[in-house]
Formats: sequence, structure tokens, C-alpha cells
Amino acid sequence: MQNRTENRTLLDPTGEHKVSAKTKAPRPKTLEGVTVGLLDIGKARGDVFLNRLDERLTERGITVKRYAKPTPSRLVETGTRQKMLMEVQSAVIGLAD
Repeated sequence: MQNRTENRTLLDPTGEHKVSAKTKAPRPKTLEGVTVGLLDIGKARGDVFLNRLDERLTERGITVKRYAKPTPSRLVETGTRQKMLMEVQSAVIGLAD
């Protein structure tokens, strides 16, 4: 895998009117010993992607925890967000249609 240092502009889909600079969280160098959280936001077929990712990570001995939002239009509940912060070191949010 190549290390890319190119600049990218990521837009926040939550309705911001100004582009604000945000620092990306650092990626772990390895997933060994890391618990990965998979968040299903409730979009159609997002579970298909996350189920397959769960299988692939588990095959490699990586611990996976699953979380879900009730619907795509609602924010992640505070309890779920806090649980993820306590339980996982890396997360994948499943977006699909």
C-alpha cells in the first residue's frame, strides 16, 4: 500500500455553509490488537457491505463490534457514540444505496 500525502478537501454533508479545515484522525499502522467498530447508518444495503467487512476482518483475527443508527436521517445517539469511543480504536461507517 502506498503512503499518500496529497491534499484533499472533504465536504461535511451536515449542512455547513463554509468549508472548515479539519484534521483527519490518524490511521493505525496495523489492525493487530485493534478493535474495529462497524456503524450501520441504516441506508439500504449498508448491512451487506458491513457484513462482508465483518467476515473479512474476523477471518484475520481482528475483533469487531457492531453498532447501528435507527434511521439514516437521525444522528448517532449519544449513548452509542460514547460506547464506540470506549470500545473501539478504529471505526468504519457503512454508507450504501
